[in-house]
Amino acid sequence: MNTNFSVDGKVVVITGGSGTICSAIGRGMAAAGAKIVLINRRQANGQAVADEIIAAGGDAIALSADVLDKPSLTVALEAVLKKYGKVDVLINGAGGNHPDATVNKDHDFFELEAQAFKNVLNLNVTGAFLASQVFGKIMAEKGEGVIINIGSMTSYLPLTNVVAYSAAKAATLSFTQWLATHFNQNYSTRIRVNAIAPGFLIGEQNRTLLQNSDGTPTIRGKKILAKTPMARYAGPEEMVGAVIFLCSEAASFINGVCLPIDGGFSSYWGV
Repeated sequence: MNTNFSVDGKVVVITGGSGTICSAIGRGMAAAGAKIVLINRRQANGQAVADEIIAAGGDAIALSADVLDKPSLTVALEAVLKKYGKVDVLINGAGGNHPDATVNKDHDFFELEAQAFKNVLNLNVTGAFLASQVFGKIMAEKGEGVIINIGSMTSYLPLTNVVAYSAAKAATLSFTQWLATHFNQNYSTRIRVNAIAPGFLIGEQNRTLLQNSDGTPTIRGKKILAKTPMARYAGPEEMVGAVIFLCSEAASFINGVCLPIDGGFSSYWGV
């Protein structure tokens, strides 16, 4: 029985490392003994999280790179190898939505700009593709490693209004399954690619969509809470345990899956 849940000593690269979910994952994995590399377009954003990790006794660095610019990712990889000598885990955390690609009462579907739609797809899907090329190549050469993508409830069923984001996260699920198979069949059966699908939590990107200024739920927020059997939003720290598990040897035969962490949202039809 494999009960090795340890990530101690693993070098974990996290794109979008300063985001709400990924910063929590970085802090949590560092507390479990991992060495954390936070990648953001603005190094200062990642550095703030790295400083927190270091102050808590962990090991972390922050690097600047754009997940849509492969040469900058290659430079980041070189810095990681110089500092730590290896890459064990890649977490493709860069992503999100944008108001310009969202339908609302002031923004009709027929008025959405194609470029706004493409930008959301690029950030969520192309960014994961390029980072997996750059850091995944090291795993292919070594013959082992773990990649974790960040899906969403929209990986399974689209949500109203967020047309580009829904399409992007559905593609993230497909890419996860494809990449898991590709690495196993062409490079090593000791490389695993999985994803998590966070349920609804309140971050800076969606706060005004889910909460009124007085903290009460919006109409959309009420719908989400009513369809979540646990009747609350997630905390970002509640993503950490699942990620540690998927990155550990305890998950050695889990490959190509997307794990919902959603308080039962995906299990309940609202009836």
